[in-house]
Amino acid sequence: MVAALVCAAPSLASGLTLPEQALLAGVNQTRSAHGLVPLRVDWRLERAARAHSAEMLREYYFGHGAFAWRIRQYGAPGPAFGENLAWGVGGAATAATVVRMWLNSPGHRANLLRPGFRRVGVAAPEGAFLGYSDARVITVDFAGT
Repeated sequence: MVAALVCAAPSLASGLTLPEQALLAGVNQTRSAHGLVPLRVDWRLERAARAHSAEMLREYYFGHGAFAWRIRQYGAPGPAFGENLAWGVGGAATAATVVRMWLNSPGHRANLLRPGFRRVGVAAPEGAFLGYSDARVITVDFAGT
């Protein structure tokens, strides 16, 4: 459930894994196609997203949990925030598939295409999840106005 091309400057995306870079690129390509500015990585949001994906993998659940608390814990500035989640295996976990899925969901689409969002954190680790040994669990945290 993920797809994308890398549109962020290498210095901004250099700390991301290849699947995270692909997802960021897909998100930014989609935003660009809709006349919106690309998102830049905010490492506070990045840490929050990675912590959440790791927790979902560790605890075997899929959901937003205490999103507002988590964002505050990592000190990400707002005032507005959003979060998109996805998980999948194989082709269902590619950046292209995930971005397409989000575009077909009104709430996810609203986060992805919110004009005021300027910063993002992207996490896409792989591990054992809900009976699959190689699932990718994705958290994308957005911030801006």
